[in-house]
Amino acid sequence: MPYSVQSSKTGDTYYLFTKEVTLRGGRQQKIFYFSRDDKNPKGTPVEDLPEGYEVMENARTGLPMLKRSN
Repeated sequence: MPYSVQSSKTGDTYYLFTKEVTLRGGRQQKIFYFSRDDKNPKGTPVEDLPEGYEVMENARTGLPMLKRSN
């Protein structure tokens, strides 16, 4: 089961996923993203929050985002 968080603004549940993307310069980078759909993921589900990150919520939209911890 992927890591999940519930939006305090909308009440929707979001699940954490990761995937490798290719940047314009050809460099590969791992990205993390939240999705409401945990049944048909386009990436790999993440079981635990990555070390050094915390979840924050966009105040306007209620969407969760990962932020590096201090």
